[in-house]
Amino acid sequence: MANGTVIGRRKGSGGDMARSVTARVWRAVCVVAFGLAIWLSASAAEARYASFVMDADTLDVLYAKNADTRNYPASLTKIMTLYMLFDALDRGKVTLKTRMKVSKRAAGQPQTNIDLREGQTLSVEDAILALVTRSANDAATVVAEHLAKSEVHFAIAMTEKARNIGMTHTTFRNASGLPNRRQKSTARDMAKLGLRIQRDFPQYYHYFKTEKFTYKGRTYKNHNNLLGRYSGTDGIKTGYTRASGFNLVTSVHSNGHHIIAVVFGGRTAKSRDKHMVSLLNRGFKKAIQIARNRVPAPIPVARPIPSSDAPATVQLAAAQSAVSDDALQGSGSEDLSDRDWGIQVGAYSSRAPAEQMIRTARTHLKKVVADSKDSVEQITRDHGTVFRSRIFGFTEADARNACAMLVRKHVPCVPVPGETGEEVATMPTGG
Repeated sequence: MANGTVIGRRKGSGGDMARSVTARVWRAVCVVAFGLAIWLSASAAEARYASFVMDADTLDVLYAKNADTRNYPASLTKIMTLYMLFDALDRGKVTLKTRMKVSKRAAGQPQTNIDLREGQTLSVEDAILALVTRSANDAATVVAEHLAKSEVHFAIAMTEKARNIGMTHTTFRNASGLPNRRQKSTARDMAKLGLRIQRDFPQYYHYFKTEKFTYKGRTYKNHNNLLGRYSGTDGIKTGYTRASGFNLVTSVHSNGHHIIAVVFGGRTAKSRDKHMVSLLNRGFKKAIQIARNRVPAPIPVARPIPSSDAPATVQLAAAQSAVSDDALQGSGSEDLSDRDWGIQVGAYSSRAPAEQMIRTARTHLKKVVADSKDSVEQITRDHGTVFRSRIFGFTEADARNACAMLVRKHVPCVPVPGETGEEVATMPTGG
């Protein structure tokens, strides 16, 4: 009995142990499966689709889907890195020829990169081209460490700048867009950034049109496949990580309209590009429709300008609402109704760069705009205020020819039909 009892206990003990092991294994499998399910669902949620399309001139929203959903920007982050670098150039902190040192940390950044080595130096201009074309992570870190104490400090400055320009749902944690759970943005915020970098730094924005870049014997092609394939595309940036999906911010000028569009969470680069083309086509169609339905501003009619002894405020009011005598005289017998076209050389976040761009355009065009009239038009919409740089007094053919000439000089330009040109503020011609 004793032996049988012992043996029975051993058998029972063995069964309990087997059941215990089985239970532990089953629990482990469940935990792993649950964790895997959470990871997969999180990855799917993180790569959420979002899109936003806006008219960059009027600030009309042409399409929006999940526009304020916070997603991973991936390498769209580098648009802000470039914004910070352009700002440093504009303030004289660096020049295009400034050499920036490559640290061990910068050299260790994963693909995509341009294979920088610790101790090397990289010029500011090469860094710009590497970021625009190759989307080089090592170059992004070089820029961050040169402009700030560290990439962490640079990311703090990026976030602060984002808030200053109205990107209220964006937080940066690095300069490259490499995975970080706390680095997020929205389609609407990225559209704002795409617009501001053009308005605030028109003298540098042309770099986004670069289709390829050669560095140390290797040529890197721009990842933005719409360049050269979708008419009027002038930039700006792609982005991809597994968590983000395929992202794209693009800017297009066509038929007198300027559209900025954003896509987050594409499944492949090809499907993202195809979808972007669809959004752009729909966007331009809607922008044209809105422009047609909008009540046109009355065409200014010339009226006598007060004498020189009139109050200054009266003279200013007259100058802002009247067409100058010289502009009305034209070239003698020419029909003035043929000279009601204008050109627009950008839209900016403040008046100063808008005025500067008009002066730049005049420098390139010289006598072509001798009898024309400058106009900085302030347009306010829900998404902010823009100052449009315009010059009026062209025939349609002259306006188109002027834009063709300016575009070759990397100056943004679109012809503007006379009936759409509402004059808000006027500058003296020349300068």
